[in-house]
Amino acid sequence: MAVDLLGGDQAPAVVVDGALRACQADPALQLLLVGPVEAADAILGALGPEDRDRVYAVAAPTGLHTRDREVSSVESGVRTAVLAVAQGRADAVLSAGNTGATVTSAALGLGRWPGVRRPPLAAVLPSAAGRLVLLDVGSSVDPDETTLAMHARLGAAYASVVHGVAAPRVGLLTIGTERGKGDRLRRAAPAHLAGLELPGGGRYAGLIEGNDVVTGGAADVVVTDGFTGNVLLKGLETAYALLGPPKPDDAPPRAAVLLGVGGTVVVCHGAASGADIAAGIGLAATLHRRAAVPAIADFITGSDPHSPRGGS
Repeated sequence: MAVDLLGGDQAPAVVVDGALRACQADPALQLLLVGPVEAADAILGALGPEDRDRVYAVAAPTGLHTRDREVSSVESGVRTAVLAVAQGRADAVLSAGNTGATVTSAALGLGRWPGVRRPPLAAVLPSAAGRLVLLDVGSSVDPDETTLAMHARLGAAYASVVHGVAAPRVGLLTIGTERGKGDRLRRAAPAHLAGLELPGGGRYAGLIEGNDVVTGGAADVVVTDGFTGNVLLKGLETAYALLGPPKPDDAPPRAAVLLGVGGTVVVCHGAASGADIAAGIGLAATLHRRAAVPAIADFITGSDPHSPRGGS
C-alpha cells in the first residue's frame, strides 16, 4: 500500500500512527510510505526486526512546477503515491490529504474508465437496515444529471461487488419525495435514472430524504452531489461518534473509495485519527485482495450488468 505521509491535518504524525497500527494488525501488509523519509523511522523502530522489511520509504520530490504554479510538497506526496501504483510498485493508495489533489492525481496518473467524467468518492454508512453506499461524498460538487446517472451505476456496482447486495436499490437524495421537489438538478435527474440499466440487477428506487439514509429501508445506494454528500457524511460521522451508529455492532464510516479510476484509491478526511488511517489502509488492502476495483470496472465498461458478483 502506498501511504501519503503528508496528507491530513495532523500529518505526518497521525499517518505514521495509523500506518503502524495497520502494520501490526495485518502481518501480510507491506507499506510504501511516501513523504519525509525520516517519518518512517518511528514505524521501523516500533516493529520487530523480522517485520521491518515490510515497510519502505520513498521521498516525494519538492519544488516541482507545472505550467502555472509550483506543486507543494503535500501535492507531490499524493502524486508520487499514485505514480507508485501506476508503475506497479504499489497496489493501492491511501491519502488523507486535499481531496481535489488526490482525485486529480488519480485521474491523471491512473486514467478514468470509459464514460466516467468525474470519478466519485463512495462511503459506506451503517444504517438501521444494514450497510448503505453513499456517493458522492466530496469529489464532484456540481455534477449534472448525466454524471449522477454514472454515479448511480458505479454505486450499484460497488454494492453488488463489495457487499454482495442482490439487485441494489438506488435512490436520489433530495428534500422531499413529492414530484418536482428540490433544485434543478434533483428535478432533472430522475428522468435519467428511471430508465437506467444498473449493474447487478439494480433498479432506481426513486427520491429519498435524509432520514432514509439513517433507516436504510428505502435504498441500498444513495446518489447525490459531492457538496451535499460531504456535509451529510461529516454530520453522520459526528453523530455516530457521540451517540453510536443505528446498530451497536456497526462501526461508523472511516474512509471513502474513489470509483472510476484505474486503480484502488482510498481517501480519509483531513481530520482523520490514527485509527481512521489504519481503517483506510485496511479497506484499501481488502479491496485489492478481493480484486474489487477490476470487478466494478467490468460492470461499467461492458460486461453483463446482471452477472453475479462478490460476496458479503
